[in-house]
Amino acid sequence: MAFPKSTILAVIGASACLLSAEAFAPASVSGARSVISAPQPQQQLMSTLGDVEEEVEDFIVNAGDLDDGAAQVDIADDDSEGTLNRFFHDERLAELRAQYRLHDTDSGSPEFQVAGMTERISYLTKHLRAHPKDFSTRRGLVALVNKRRRLLNFLFREDDNRYKNLVQGLGIRHKPPSKVQSKEDKYGRFPVQKNLKGKSKMK
Repeated sequence: MAFPKSTILAVIGASACLLSAEAFAPASVSGARSVISAPQPQQQLMSTLGDVEEEVEDFIVNAGDLDDGAAQVDIADDDSEGTLNRFFHDERLAELRAQYRLHDTDSGSPEFQVAGMTERISYLTKHLRAHPKDFSTRRGLVALVNKRRRLLNFLFREDDNRYKNLVQGLGIRHKPPSKVQSKEDKYGRFPVQKNLKGKSKMK
């Protein structure tokens, strides 16, 4: 029958206390049943305590405890790695925003916003590669990509040079919107079709 570790340690501790109490106990009283016996020699007492300490050390170190400790260390390493990644993400985000802002108090220009969104998109992409079933993060990532696309479309309409510098600097894959063509521009290269109104197309 297996006993829990706490019970065995309590029994070993109690026996050690009894052994230390026996060394200083008086002789047994006549006519009464006493648990405490006559004092033992000091060398025998020290050897007994040494055996108890060796048993405690052997019991504490076992394979199950080592496995649990290794698992706890692995979990702690994962937490520290996530915190480290988050720290680098914050540092990179502040660096990109400072690089692409138009002036010291800029917080709303397209360059500032697109730089921050690009770093957030790359961070969330790495997160989704590690956690592919995080659907709420995937939904937020798609919304962020669409918002960045709309900002880049606006910047392309406003200033073509700023748009090109921003896209090349951040390495963004973006297809600028094409102009809305008139009917003549769109269909002018095709030959004019005959007017078949009111006539059968099949002859």
